Amino acid sequence: MNAPSFELRRPPDTVALLARCRFPAASTLRCAVSGGPDSMALLALAVATGARVEAHHVNHPLRTDADADIGVIRRFADSHGVVVVEHHVSVSTGPNLEARARAARYGALPDDALTGHTADDQAETMLINLMRGAGASGLSSMQHARRPLIGLRRSDTHALCRTLAIDVVSDSMTDDPRFQRTRVRSELVPLLNDIAKRDVVPLLVRQSDILADDERLLDDLASTIDPTDARSLRDAPLPLARRALRAWLADPYPPDVATSERVLSVARGDATACDIGGGRSIRRSQQRLRLIIGSDADPGSDTKTVV
Repeated sequence: MNAPSFELRRPPDTVALLARCRFPAASTLRCAVSGGPDSMALLALAVATGARVEAHHVNHPLRTDADADIGVIRRFADSHGVVVVEHHVSVSTGPNLEARARAARYGALPDDALTGHTADDQAETMLINLMRGAGASGLSSMQHARRPLIGLRRSDTHALCRTLAIDVVSDSMTDDPRFQRTRVRSELVPLLNDIAKRDVVPLLVRQSDILADDERLLDDLASTIDPTDARSLRDAPLPLARRALRAWLADPYPPDVATSERVLSVARGDATACDIGGGRSIRRSQQRLRLIIGSDADPGSDTKTVV
């Protein structure tokens, strides 16, 4: 493969954008690349750091022309010393297609794969999670660890691809109004901009970052609480008690508010046990809470596993 070209690494547009990115200090940068403008801009900027770069492409052939995407990626990669790794997954059509396709992608990618999400994606995710009734953790999602372009706008990544004449994949699914994110992007955000008479994306991003700071502080405080100690749980401030329970009972997702309240009622002594779903229950004995796991585990059944 050829070494990264001088022309790619030095244009003022690239240098200015790179200064706003947060690439990790790693010898190898593994990038999730769909072939769209955001991920191709991610790839170009990763090359501009001077690190060794791998482009990881996940092919779940939901479009009839999906097999052609890898060709677009390889043309850029072969010219700039990028290693290409293709992953194949199968995602069937049906309900929750967006979520299932996203889960399949992340399941196939390396754990340290970087994504091309921008500030616009962060704002859209916050709005989507707000509509789902998410708490502060959901509203502060999509932080910076694996998203070096989160400080850029979508207009920046698209402009960079045009400036550097980078070929990109045109994905019809990103414009499909059947998908919630498409409607948030094309309808809700423009409506909010019109109502607010300003660009709301920076406002939403700033609020998300503030909530993330609050989340980290509250999580640190909650980590001092032993969720299996009924007295400690009962006496702790309610927001911290809920957080301690969420951390303990995540499997892999934290329990909802109603489930947390049932466990807290056991900690307070209002009940001796409660069901928390998924074949699991909580029981109190001698002021200790126990997590009972088993297909028939309920407040009145024999236990299978005690944690």
